[in-house]
Amino acid sequence: MENLAKDNISKLLVKYSIPAIVAMLVTCLYNTVDRAFIGSMEGVGAYAISGLGVTMPLFTLIGAFGIAVSVGGSTNISIKLGSGEKEEAEKLLGNVFALELIGGFVVMVVGLVFIDDILYLFGASENTIVYAKDYMSVILMGAVINLSGFSLNGAIRADGNPKLSATIMIVCSLLNLVFDPLFIFYFGFGIKGAAIGTVICQFITFLWTTYYFTKGKSNLKLRMKNIRLQKKHVIAILTIAITPFCLEIVTGSIHLVTNKFLQGYGGDLAIGAMTTITSINLMFLMPIYGLSQGMQTLIAYNFGAKEYVRTKKILLQGMFAAFVFLSIGFLLTRFFPNMFVNIFTKDAELEKICLEGMKIYLMTLPLLGVCVLGPIYFQSIGKIKQSIFLTLLRQVILFIPIISIVSKILGMKGVWMSQPMADVLAALIVGAFLIKEIKSSTKNNEIEKEVV
Repeated sequence: MENLAKDNISKLLVKYSIPAIVAMLVTCLYNTVDRAFIGSMEGVGAYAISGLGVTMPLFTLIGAFGIAVSVGGSTNISIKLGSGEKEEAEKLLGNVFALELIGGFVVMVVGLVFIDDILYLFGASENTIVYAKDYMSVILMGAVINLSGFSLNGAIRADGNPKLSATIMIVCSLLNLVFDPLFIFYFGFGIKGAAIGTVICQFITFLWTTYYFTKGKSNLKLRMKNIRLQKKHVIAILTIAITPFCLEIVTGSIHLVTNKFLQGYGGDLAIGAMTTITSINLMFLMPIYGLSQGMQTLIAYNFGAKEYVRTKKILLQGMFAAFVFLSIGFLLTRFFPNMFVNIFTKDAELEKICLEGMKIYLMTLPLLGVCVLGPIYFQSIGKIKQSIFLTLLRQVILFIPIISIVSKILGMKGVWMSQPMADVLAALIVGAFLIKEIKSSTKNNEIEKEVV
C-alpha cells in the first residue's frame, strides 16, 4: 500500500487523479454528444443549439438538487459505514432515495406547467422556444428517474464500489452515442430525439443502480421501510448538501445572466455560439477538475501529517501539469479553431460568430489551472471560507460586474472579453492568497521544528 506522505508525488498524482479524470471526461462526453448531434441537424442546427443553450440554466438548477443531495447522502453514508453503523447507513440511503424521488416529481410538475415562462425568462425567443421546449419537456419528464438514479450512483461509491459507479457512467455515455443519432436522424425526432436518448440512458442508470442496492452484491440494501423522510437524516443530508447546492445554483445563475447579455447584444445565434464555445472550453477543463480531486486527497493527507513542504510540492506539480495541458488546449484552439467548432455546427453564420468569440473567450485558458486548483487547495487544508470566496471570485464576484460594465461599452465584443478579464484578475488574486498561505505554513513548520 502506498505511503501518501513519503512516496513519489508525481506517481501519486497520476494514480489518484486518473480515475477522476476519466469520470470527468465521460461526463463531458455525455454533454458534448447531445450538442454535437443537435448542432449538425440540417437547416435548423444553429437555432437548435441556441435553444439548447437556453435550457442550460434550468438544466443546471435541476442538477444542483441532484448533486447536492447525492453529495450530502454519500458523505453521511461513508461516515456511518466508517463508524460501523450499517443500519443507520441504510436509513440514510433510503432517505436520499426518497428526497430525490420527491424532488424529481416536484421539478417535473412545476417545470412542465411553467415551461414556457421559464424558458423565456432564461433567454428564449420566438426562434428558439420551440427547440428549447422540445428538448426540455422530455428531460423534465425523466427528472424522477434521473435524480434518483444519479443519487444511487453516488451512493455506490460510498458503498465501496467506485469502479462500478464509473462503469455505469461510461456505459451510459457510450449508449448515448448510439441513441442520439438513432432518435434524431433515423426516427426523425430532431432535438426531442436527443432528449429521448438522454432519458433512456438515465433510465438504464436508474435500473442498474436500483438492482445493485436491491438484488446485487452491495454492502448496503435499499429497503422499502427506509424509503421515507426522517427528520434527523434529512437534516444531516441537507447540512452537507447546502454548499454544493449553492455552488451549482451560482453556476446556473451565471448561465442565466450570460444568456441575457448574449440575447441583448448578439441575438439567438450568440447564445448558440456561447454554448459551442463553453462546450469546447469544458473539453480541456474537465481533466483539470479530475486532477483537482486527486490533489485534494493528497494535500489533505499531507497537511494533516504536517508535511507542509510536500503539500506545496503537490500544489505546484498539479498547477504545472494543468498549465501545460491547458496551454496545449490554447494552442490547438488557436491554430485549429474550425476543427473544434465544426464538431458542433456546420452553419456558416453560427460558425463565424463562434470563431470570433472563441479567439477572445479562450485567450486565458492556460491561467484557469490557478483559478480551479487554488480554491481546492484551501478546501483541502480545511480553510472553507477562503475556498468558497475564491470559488465564487471568478464567475460571480468579478464576472458579473465586468460583463455589466464592459458589454455596455463594447457591445458583443465586451461580452466575449468579460470572461478573460475576470480570469486574469481571479488568477492574480488566487495566486496572492496561495503565496500568503504557503509562506505562513512554511513559517509555522519552521517554528514547530525549532520547538521540537
